Amino acid sequence: MPSSLDNLPNMDITQPVFFIGFMGCGKTTMGKKIAKKSGLPFIDLDQQIVEHTGMAISDYFALHGENAFRGLETQMLKSIPDNQGNIISTGGGAACFNENMQWMNEIGITVYLKLPPNALLKRLSGKEGSSRPLLQNKSDDEMLDFITTKLDEREKFYSKAKLIIDGHNMNPTQVLDLILTKLRSK
Repeated sequence: MPSSLDNLPNMDITQPVFFIGFMGCGKTTMGKKIAKKSGLPFIDLDQQIVEHTGMAISDYFALHGENAFRGLETQMLKSIPDNQGNIISTGGGAACFNENMQWMNEIGITVYLKLPPNALLKRLSGKEGSSRPLLQNKSDDEMLDFITTKLDEREKFYSKAKLIIDGHNMNPTQVLDLILTKLRSK
C-alpha cells in the first residue's frame, strides 16, 4: 500500500503542525522525527522559552509562578509564524491556557499524542520527572495521582485536536501520513 510519504518532495505543508499532549507523551521526540522526515523546521516551544529567559523552565516557574509562565508561553507560541510549515512541540499545558488551543486549531494542524496515566508515569519516573516543575518532589504514587487528575482536567482541551494519535502504536511515518491526509481533506 503506497504511503503519502512516497511523494515527500512534493509535500506542501504551509501551516504549523502543533504537537500537544501531557508531559512525557513524546511531543518533542515525535516532532523532531517528523521534522526530519518532512524537511520542515522544528521548534521546541519550551526550548524557545529557555533561550528567551536565560533560565530553566523549573527556575522560571519557581521565581515567577505558573501564571507568569503561562503568559510567556502564550506570547512565545503566538510569535510562531502562522503562514509557513513548522513542526512545533508545545509544553504539556500550552493547549490548556489563554485560548491557545483555539488559536492553534485556527492557524494549523494540532496533533494530540495520547497516552494513559500509567504509561506517562513510566516515562516520567526518575530523572525525566525530576526536571518537570509540576512533578518535583513527588513519589511515584503522588505522581500517578497528579498525572491522572491533570490529564482528566486537560483532556477537554487535548480532545479538540484535529488529530488524536495513540502514543504507543504510531511511528513517525504513520503520523506524518495522517497529517498529510488531514491537510488534503481540508
